[in-house]
Amino acid sequence: MANRTIYKCILSVLVLGILINAVESQVRRCYSCRSRGKRGDCKDPANFNATKLVPGVEAVPCPSGWCSKTIEGKKDGEDHDLATERQCMQRSPPDGTQRCAEALVGNKKVFICFCMGDLCNSAVVASPSLLLLLLFSSAALLLSTITMS
Repeated sequence: MANRTIYKCILSVLVLGILINAVESQVRRCYSCRSRGKRGDCKDPANFNATKLVPGVEAVPCPSGWCSKTIEGKKDGEDHDLATERQCMQRSPPDGTQRCAEALVGNKKVFICFCMGDLCNSAVVASPSLLLLLLFSSAALLLSTITMS
């Protein structure tokens, strides 16, 4: 009887994983905007979300599924030195890793973030995949079921 319960749990986890992966693999959207200064509509922290966009900010389809956010200039520098841009990336990063880091683009030092997920480029830190969260919680449930048997 305990084996049958374990098999049902494993099958449920697999089916849920496949369903969530199918939902997450749909065409994702990215925020698209560019503004200068600390008061621009595209600035950090974001003053918009999926249900409340501000003028100059769009939620655009992104076939690659990868979004970016780039901040040029110093956050504490002069207002005209600061620019923020959010957009869909044409391709994924070569290593397929979500991250934020300082980089050189041409001769300009920028702070750039890459993330994968629907409208993920609103925040500095990329959120973990829903699929990963489900798999970890299902594994914990499965382990607790096994130890109770």
